[in-house]
Amino acid sequence: MIVLPRPRAVLFDWDSTLVDNWGAITRALELTFVTMGHVPWTEVEVRARAKKSLRDTFPALFGDRADEATRLFYDGFEAVHLETLRILEGSPEILERLRALAVPTAVVSNKSGGYLRREAAHLGWDRYFHRIVGATDAPRDKPAADPVHMALEGTGIAAGADVWFVGDSAVDLACAHAAGCTAVLLHPENPPPEDVSLHPPAVHLPGCLALLQQLDD
Repeated sequence: MIVLPRPRAVLFDWDSTLVDNWGAITRALELTFVTMGHVPWTEVEVRARAKKSLRDTFPALFGDRADEATRLFYDGFEAVHLETLRILEGSPEILERLRALAVPTAVVSNKSGGYLRREAAHLGWDRYFHRIVGATDAPRDKPAADPVHMALEGTGIAAGADVWFVGDSAVDLACAHAAGCTAVLLHPENPPPEDVSLHPPAVHLPGCLALLQQLDD
């Protein structure tokens, strides 16, 4: 097993890392695409393509109607996102273990910050996190390093190799590299379905239970 530096803090992506809420995202994007006259993506396509924030992707998709499309998406998402939220195996266990070890944790996601914090509160997980940083909370979204630095504010811990950034996508890996953190890829498939060669992970694990084992070894 690859030995990682012991973490002083751990930052998590949200969707496909700790939880699965692609059903709500897919339904909201389908409503948006159809209303805007676009062919909607399948859920498989959404999982592969919807990695960056709306403010970084919708202008290219919808041009000067990006604001209208954003409103449509959030109207559709808000209607269903709590009922479709699903906890991924091992997520509660790794959060409890890090809490027991007094290792600060935070969330860094490209989901809108308000919805992200609402989902964490709905699960009763807001108690675990020092900070929950979503899209538009920082000056720039992932893959920029800005939300990492925001997430660590107040911990007394600076971004570096002793901060693990745990996520499922190339965007997460790029963000970890940009901030100088240790990049941990959680993905059940091997190899992952996207190119991670530009910003390779320090370790690739299938999920949170394997991450827990990595932490305890």
